[in-house]
This record gives sequence, structure tokens and C-alpha cells, in this order.
Amino acid sequence: MKTVFLGLGSNLGDRAKNLAEARQRLQPVRASSIYETEPRDVPNQPWFLNQVIEIETDLLPRRLLSRIQKIEREMGRKRIVAKGPRLIDIDILFFAEAAVHTPDLEIPHPRIAERRFVLEPLAELAPDFRHPATRETIREMLTRVANQSVRTFEPRP
Repeated sequence: MKTVFLGLGSNLGDRAKNLAEARQRLQPVRASSIYETEPRDVPNQPWFLNQVIEIETDLLPRRLLSRIQKIEREMGRKRIVAKGPRLIDIDILFFAEAAVHTPDLEIPHPRIAERRFVLEPLAELAPDFRHPATRETIREMLTRVANQSVRTFEPRP
């Protein structure tokens, strides 16, 4: 079994419910808090809820990607605008110590070091985990993106 960290995101519909459904389907070992974040690449869209989960899997990376994409489709994700609004987004952040570089899959996630909305929740679960290529810890990477706006999500009663 391999330890894998997945990033979850949603900015359409009932965002918290979308994350909960993804968690239920993926059966995490652990889950971070949920964070609310301003969109970065395509600004004119609703704010995101983001979370990182840790799973254990015996699937190989490409098989896991296929499973994740199937979950996204079953939950209603439609890929219309790149980095645009979505019901659910599930990214493989780290797959143990593996490095994968193919046209449709890159592990570790290539933009992880630039994204506080991923590093903040990941630091809750594994602050001392080292990026397989750079050998930096999650905590070290997080210090460089401290200027990005991320806040803990407090659901309304």
C-alpha cells in the first residue's frame, strides 16, 4: 500500500457537500480542515473550498488517476473552461515518493509549491513530508506563499 495525498476543490453548488461526497468515495485515512480560497488563475468565478486528504492505495498512479476521473464524472464534473468553475476537482499531489511525468499525469503535482490553498491543508497532515525532487518540506514551501489569501472555512448553521 502506498500513501497518497490528494487535493480536493469545489466552487459550484453545495461546495462542502461536494467535498464530503468525494471524501466518502475515496475513504481517506486522514483529512485536513477545509479552507476557503479566492480563485487564482481564472479570477471571475466563485471562491473555492479546498481540502487535502491522505489515502492508502495499492493502485498504480495511472489507475488511481482513472479512478479519480471516474469519481469526478460521476459527481457531475464537466471540463469546459481550463481552471474554471467546477463541482469537484481531485488532484494527485504526492504518490509516496514516486515521480511520474506523462502527457496526462505529473506527480508530484507541478504547481504545488505555488499554491497556498494546497500547502496550508497539506501542512496540517504532513508538515515534514519532503518533496521528492526538491527535498523541501511542506512547511518550508508554505513559507514562500504566505502572502496568498486562504482562510479556514466555517460552515454557516
